[in-house]
Amino acid sequence: MGIEHLEPGIVRIEDADTNCYLIELGDLLMFVDAGFPRTWRYAQEALAALGRTPDEVTDVVLTHAHFDHLGFAAKARRESGARVWVHPGDHRIAAHPYRYRPGRPRLFYPLRYPAAAPILARMVRAGALRVEGVEQVDSLGVGSSPDGITVVPTAGHTDGHCVLHIPALDVVLTGDALVTLDPYTGRRGPRIVARAGTKDAVQARRSLERIAATDASLVLPGHGEPWRQGAASAVASARRSEVA
Repeated sequence: MGIEHLEPGIVRIEDADTNCYLIELGDLLMFVDAGFPRTWRYAQEALAALGRTPDEVTDVVLTHAHFDHLGFAAKARRESGARVWVHPGDHRIAAHPYRYRPGRPRLFYPLRYPAAAPILARMVRAGALRVEGVEQVDSLGVGSSPDGITVVPTAGHTDGHCVLHIPALDVVLTGDALVTLDPYTGRRGPRIVARAGTKDAVQARRSLERIAATDASLVLPGHGEPWRQGAASAVASARRSEVA
């Protein structure tokens, strides 16, 4: 677990090799993605480090609704009254976080890619098997988001995956459309997630171009370290990477 102040107004919270971000933007105080149930403990520490409290959180914005990004969303909604935003394509997963089918069965991935086994074990300890669904959500989309966020639909990892471009901070939050650590293989460097977690890898590759088009300087992925060489560079590297 780690809490890292990346830039003024941006805090990275890492738990079990999964990132969520605390963002201060004008009058808004929001989390982008929500890790696991255990991550709420660290999210509160991140808030306290900024001199803020949970009841000040205005929004939880989900890049997508997989269990490792939905984690504490329901808890935050109850404790702060925060709006939970998710694209309509992922509303069903948000309500039922274990009812989705990836592009390839995941059972044998830890055997084929031993580096993934400790990552997946850490996720289980963080609460990956007991994530609460959220049925009452706001629909995230182009023209429908908290102020200051540009929503860029990037289907592929899930039907409703979106990356979030914040021009005022020169940052793009890429969720699992582009990561620097693939939790299903343990491979590092910009890439899309293995088919064990990605519904449509072909579509996910096509969506990379939309990330590059943001031209953001700082890329904040759902898994792995931030990428500071710019969105275009991250996408170029991801295009060269094999999809497992």
